[in-house]
Amino acid sequence: MSTARAERLVNLVLALLSTRQYLTAERIRGIVPGYADATSDEAFSRMFERDKTELRELGIPLETGRNSVFDPVEGYRIARRDYELGEIDLAPDEAAAVALAVRLWDSPDLTGQAQGALVKLRAAGVEVDENAPTIVEPRVHTEPAFAPLLAAVQDGQVVRFDYRRSDSPERRARTLEPWGVVSWRARWYVVGHDRDRDAPRCFRLSRITGEVRRVGKPGAVRRPRDVNLLDFVAGTSERDSSPVARARLWIADGRAAGVRRRAQPVGRMTVGDDPGDVMELDLYFPESAADWIAGHGEDVLVLEPDVLAKSVRDRLERVVHGEDG
Repeated sequence: MSTARAERLVNLVLALLSTRQYLTAERIRGIVPGYADATSDEAFSRMFERDKTELRELGIPLETGRNSVFDPVEGYRIARRDYELGEIDLAPDEAAAVALAVRLWDSPDLTGQAQGALVKLRAAGVEVDENAPTIVEPRVHTEPAFAPLLAAVQDGQVVRFDYRRSDSPERRARTLEPWGVVSWRARWYVVGHDRDRDAPRCFRLSRITGEVRRVGKPGAVRRPRDVNLLDFVAGTSERDSSPVARARLWIADGRAAGVRRRAQPVGRMTVGDDPGDVMELDLYFPESAADWIAGHGEDVLVLEPDVLAKSVRDRLERVVHGEDG
């Protein structure tokens, strides 16, 4: 973001915070420094629309309304009660969890956003120890296509990319109206309307090659309200493949909710002093399942099969000894 735009946004926030009345766009144009640079009414309208979108994406609660029934147009304001940050009081273990979350993302783009959240917490007076010790540090790995696809979803913009099917080395161009990016069985997928097939489709991010290119104007894509992205991916994946094995796991009580959602309880068991459930899980991709299960550390123990238990142990030992996974 340019310095001029950043200053204009700050001035806009200050102006909308300092009034109890709704300010019309024309009133804002006259009192907020920066909007006078607009060369025409159309240029101002575009500038103001971008700024409103930016504020909302930053989580700033921008209200719209009229001061009376006689006002011909709507105005804008920011209610202090919704804008001001309440007191943050984190216990030491909660602050440690925040520090671990910052170290969780294995992605340059998301690491930067996580660090920004950390800075905001410190500005609010919360002491967060980034070096808090942990036996196992899970990682969330994202594909190169993750950040541009997520940005396109947020902007409601069509994308185009080259895609390789699992059963062929051939790459084909796809044009997609993206609805969302979700994780399923330790893999990332983008779901949307495939313009080439004129039907809803999901694409695995690891099979997208090259650059994700945006097409058309922002705001052109609208996600259908009745579509559950995770259910869509799960249904598509299960239609395309059958489980190759079944695992028996022990899961500590109240932990590893993501694994629990995919497994079926078959009994109870105590490991050490920790009670938990014995659960069975269908495996579609055993190798990626080992990465997924290992990410839950001591909360999940593989009982069967032995080959999966060994794969998980190997991954945990590499983490403990500081080796690359």
